[in-house]
Amino acid sequence: MGFNNKGVDHLVSRLARARYRGIRGVSIGKNFDTPIENAQDDYLACLRKVYAHADYVAVNVSSPNTERLRELQARDGLQRLLGALLEERLALQQRFTRRVPLLVKVAPDLSPEQLSALAQEVRSVQLDGVIATNTSTDLSVLQPPPTAEQRGGLSGAPLHPASVKIISLLRAELGGDFPIIGVGGIVSAEHARETLRHGANLLQIYTGFAYRGSALIEEILQALPV
Repeated sequence: MGFNNKGVDHLVSRLARARYRGIRGVSIGKNFDTPIENAQDDYLACLRKVYAHADYVAVNVSSPNTERLRELQARDGLQRLLGALLEERLALQQRFTRRVPLLVKVAPDLSPEQLSALAQEVRSVQLDGVIATNTSTDLSVLQPPPTAEQRGGLSGAPLHPASVKIISLLRAELGGDFPIIGVGGIVSAEHARETLRHGANLLQIYTGFAYRGSALIEEILQALPV
């Protein structure tokens, strides 16, 4: 499945013409047919092209839809990738005279041990934040269970419990001052409040917005303290 889109050049052309003046995050990842050993080449190419148009960049190493991509969450793979991206950002920061934050997007299926190792690495390289979480490969929560032919990541309300669990563990590992963007199954104001209670600083909404539109945004804003 991969990241189906028209490519980074098409994205950049759209961003350059956009009139939106809010905060824009751009997610980058490797092509489905790029060997995992060469993954950082794709990430670096994307970072260079989107840097001038992004307010922050999400380093996606956790989508289940690209074969072997999640291997980059392991310490060695993450260290090489983030090291290369942070070094490239220094050059881009000087060129464009602006510093674009880099955040890594993680999976909800990591064990506590894997999550602890990831958090240590993120802290050691002084990354700007974590986005938790991507979609899940654990489809056992669905009733009836999906057929074997159904693949991909689980999103929407069934994802929420796993997402907030990871956010809570990350907050404990990263401390109170490290930025975490909470995402995963936020389909109501209560889900938004729960995500914040577990340690998220900011919220992202995907499936909930697809199903409920701006009504969900209004519901959340009315429910949160000013």
